[in-house]
Amino acid sequence: MVNAVSTEFRLQMNGYGLTTAEIHYHLPDHASLLQLYVWQDYDLVPDFPTLREFLGFWERELAGALHSVRVAHHRRIRPSEWRAVDGIIAVH
Repeated sequence: MVNAVSTEFRLQMNGYGLTTAEIHYHLPDHASLLQLYVWQDYDLVPDFPTLREFLGFWERELAGALHSVRVAHHRRIRPSEWRAVDGIIAVH
């Protein structure tokens, strides 16, 4: 039997929420110009370990120096919103 539960759902049940980061960086050949990169993944608030790992990779491996990062986070599923239902629901 195939596992019907998605990885994203499992992450949300473990406290992860959808995180979006707006990353502004300097272009390597034109340091006075800023470029925008949007990153999105599931992460834990308030430490954001997944985002920090990505930004560490950016600083080590990419030529564009970081200027600023703006973060938005939304925890989609909360314990009060999800509950197991035992029964049959008929839909006509």
